[in-house]
Amino acid sequence: MAKEKILVVDDEQGIRWSLTEALRIWDYSFVEASTIEAALAAFDAEQPAAVLLDINLPDGSGLDALREIKSRNPQAVVIMITANVMVEDTISALRGGAYDFIGKPFNPEELRVTIRNGLEAGELRKEVTTVRRERASRFSFDKMVGSSPAMTELLALGRKVAASEASAVLLQGESGTGKDLLAKAIHYTSRRATSPFVAINCAAIPGTLIESELFGYEKGAFTDARAKKEGLLEQAESGTLFLDEIGELELSLQAKLLRVLEEGSFRRVGGLKDLPLDVRVIAASNRNLRSESEANRFRVDLFYRLSVIQLDVPPLRDRGDDVIVLAHQFIARFNEKLGKRISGLTSEVASLFRRYSWPGNVRELRNVIERVSILEDGDVITTRYLPSDLARKTGTAEATSDDLASLFPLPPDGVALDEVEFSLVKQALARSGGNQTRAADLLRISRDQLRYRMKKLPDTPEP
Repeated sequence: MAKEKILVVDDEQGIRWSLTEALRIWDYSFVEASTIEAALAAFDAEQPAAVLLDINLPDGSGLDALREIKSRNPQAVVIMITANVMVEDTISALRGGAYDFIGKPFNPEELRVTIRNGLEAGELRKEVTTVRRERASRFSFDKMVGSSPAMTELLALGRKVAASEASAVLLQGESGTGKDLLAKAIHYTSRRATSPFVAINCAAIPGTLIESELFGYEKGAFTDARAKKEGLLEQAESGTLFLDEIGELELSLQAKLLRVLEEGSFRRVGGLKDLPLDVRVIAASNRNLRSESEANRFRVDLFYRLSVIQLDVPPLRDRGDDVIVLAHQFIARFNEKLGKRISGLTSEVASLFRRYSWPGNVRELRNVIERVSILEDGDVITTRYLPSDLARKTGTAEATSDDLASLFPLPPDGVALDEVEFSLVKQALARSGGNQTRAADLLRISRDQLRYRMKKLPDTPEP
């Protein structure tokens, strides 16, 4: 395993020697520089894990070097070293992104611990950055499936909102339409992407607890408040707070939330002072909040404050062929998860999906695909394992005698029943590509019954 490399920047050779000797003992590799110019060249060439940087250098201030290093790599771990520790310098260094500040003459053990902790913090920052980048890629607008006019318009508006400085956004739409995914896309496409995305389901937390969850509380604010606790608003600082099912908030809490949006500050439960806040609030509801406000179940002033930016997420039934594209996306996902090789849908299933109203929207479609992917033995999804409720609500349950009479009218001169059966068996086999299981599904018979008919009818090869 390669040793972690430390860049030592100091104009005094004796200091550099003592530092590098300590680093050698602690099993680090190192590179030296005595000026800002040499330090920046070494930083670019060596990409050190950390920098020990003197604040007074012959060609300028170490604070200038710090700013330049952080501009080249914001994740760089820089520990400032100086003989004269001044409060102003310390504050400037820490604000400029320095990890820590150590005075000369340095305590070897203190320096060793500081370097170790700095490297660990740097690795943690790298991991966090990697996770955030993965999330940004996973939840980008490009990952949201939809080419229907309704979705095309929604995604275009969503991108505009993400690029804006809007402090509040309202998402409305039926359950299961993907309001949470839209909220994440807005967050991870905005300037707030590197800050937290904090979500809370307002319907899942008792009304007696939600205020302390949102605003936090001071020690002693109530019986069980044994220590100060940060609320979700503080945890989302500089990022996004997603309030799902905001229509479930009590009216008194709605008033406090409105104050946060209006004034950009909040107060912890039991607190005596207001705390400044920079956060975007994205609220979502499957209710029509305008109607709720007219019925005095939701504050009118909060509704208008939120609905300055309102995005309506369309139900799946209004998205045309998006349902087929989504189905294929879920098939690919469950193929990977379940080790299956399902290639798609039969034309019959695709037609059924287009006609179905999908009351559970995208969530229901995903659940249907998961169910069928688990049960399906073939390489394509047929009607065989679809929920019976789905087929019944699309009018594709077993055909009645009247339905069949209209589909297969008896010719005036009659017809040989065996010929009709033979024709239907051939059509089913052709449509299924010779797959007997799928052909049997099309004819609503078992595979054994199909094989029996194939043996009985003329000119049919042995199965």
